[in-house]
Amino acid sequence: MAKTIIHTDHAPAAIGAYSQAVRAGDTIYLSGQIPLVPSTMQVVEGGFAEQTRQVFENLKAVIEAAGGSFADVVKLNAYLTDLSNFATFNQIMGEYCHEPFPARAAVQVSALPKGVLVEVEGVVVLNA
Repeated sequence: MAKTIIHTDHAPAAIGAYSQAVRAGDTIYLSGQIPLVPSTMQVVEGGFAEQTRQVFENLKAVIEAAGGSFADVVKLNAYLTDLSNFATFNQIMGEYCHEPFPARAAVQVSALPKGVLVEVEGVVVLNA
């Protein structure tokens, strides 16, 4: 099966050896997004809530570039540096993802790139 690289200027450029997303058939694998503002490649100003919203905006841009929407997301993996922020994460995720909700994992990690507080990766299935 051929794979297609998904790229959009409306999400942060890759800061390493990876693609924003890869499509294989109707499945799109989203690389982890951190709260970088695409136009500046700087971490969004503010705290955990602002960072989480920026992450979801970045994911939205990549998903839309692939021809999908949050309704097509089947799995999200969230990495938080402090699980005490989980309720805030859950509330903001609910602004983007609606029932039926995707499967999800949320784990606490000791650190993330650029010192950010949250990163999210996922899987999208089109035409499901």
